[in-house]
Amino acid sequence: MYFQHVYDKSLAQASYFIGCQKEGVAIVIDPKRDVDTYIEIARQNKMKITHIAETHIHADFLSGSRELAALTGAEMYLSDEGGEGWQYEFPHVGLNDGTIFKVGNLKFEVLHTPGHTPESITFLLTDVPASDKPVMMFTGDFVFVGDVGRPDLLEEAAGIKGTKEVGAKQMFKSVERFRQLAEYIQVWPGHGAGSACGKALGAVPSTTVGYEKVRNWALQHENDEPGFVKYLLEDQPEPPKYFAMMKKLNKVDRKLMTEVPALKKLSKEDFKAAMDKGIKVIDTRMKTDFAKGFIPGSINIQGNNAFATWMGWIVSYDEPFILIADEATHDDLTRKLMRIGLDNIYGYVPGVEVWEELGNKLEKASVISLDEFKDILKTNHTQVVDLRGAAEYKTGHIKGTDNVFIGTLEKNLDKIKKDQQVIIHCQSGDRSSIGYSILAKNGFKNVKNYSGGMGEWANAGEPVVTNN
Repeated sequence: MYFQHVYDKSLAQASYFIGCQKEGVAIVIDPKRDVDTYIEIARQNKMKITHIAETHIHADFLSGSRELAALTGAEMYLSDEGGEGWQYEFPHVGLNDGTIFKVGNLKFEVLHTPGHTPESITFLLTDVPASDKPVMMFTGDFVFVGDVGRPDLLEEAAGIKGTKEVGAKQMFKSVERFRQLAEYIQVWPGHGAGSACGKALGAVPSTTVGYEKVRNWALQHENDEPGFVKYLLEDQPEPPKYFAMMKKLNKVDRKLMTEVPALKKLSKEDFKAAMDKGIKVIDTRMKTDFAKGFIPGSINIQGNNAFATWMGWIVSYDEPFILIADEATHDDLTRKLMRIGLDNIYGYVPGVEVWEELGNKLEKASVISLDEFKDILKTNHTQVVDLRGAAEYKTGHIKGTDNVFIGTLEKNLDKIKKDQQVIIHCQSGDRSSIGYSILAKNGFKNVKNYSGGMGEWANAGEPVVTNN
């Protein structure tokens, strides 16, 4: 058996390439959309991808199953569980609880494990030449390292009311089924630490059934469904706004993108015309560079591992946008955007110099230090806004601060005061740089960014409270 774990750090998303070396065939489970990765693995190992499978209809990334099928001719093996409304709406080989299929000498058994979503399935893998017992399982968003998939996404992100309590109870029953499996079975989940699909995901890539029985909170609630449901539903992080669109696009027929697109370079005249039309400009530079000089109206979303997540919060799928991005970053940024289906890139300019070439001046951000922040707090005419998520805020914040989550800031501008000084912060400055640029774009002139954030504040031994 050939096995390769493919991990996308930007979305904390795992996919799997598993091959039968004797037969020269392979399956890919939960592929990302830039599928050249898997085609290259197959080429290097002289294998043909014949099967493509998904654990469920994903909400956090745009699956590449259809792109990969179009390029390889492989068949898609997808869940037919979940009942009406939870079916894939394009041709596929349907899977149900107990379905068995083979990829060469590898046997896959399907377990229906609802909870995260109604149609969620898990794949049990038996390497038949080596053993008659399953040795691996691919759980998707069912069981993670140290956690289980959240059942509230359908309600919180996709707006499907009345589903999270039902999902939590389904998850309890699925966990009980997991408990009955052999302890030696390796567990390979769909996500790692940093994913919004759970609240306590571990950082290691895999685990075992036995290890999860010991350390996973969800397996400590045997015979306690109410306690399990309560803990599972409380204090989950805000689901990114783009999740609802992913849920739709992964279910219905859609336009395919079978290669990473090249970006169009805009002349300074094209750039000015686009800005005059109101096309959104995303500055992908680091926050320190942005603060030193930025184009008025641009939004700073750094091109780091969180780029796709914040783009999904800030940019709508029906609007074009321009990237300020050095050519060396294009492949990485475009792949990250592909993975959540943000394909409406109008073009790019390599730097902010284009603005100066047009005869304009750059603006500078007002960034303050810890000492400056503490001095300002001694006055009575300052609003301090914590841009972190509600669960982060609840675990500890600076006394007297307001909480407005960065992902919803543009919808809550009325909560930011214009008649007095405002200081914004987050954990370490990335989100507050986004926030500063959004507020500047919307005409706020009274804002300062305490970039050190709660991380610096707490490390300095300053007081932290859990209520105002």
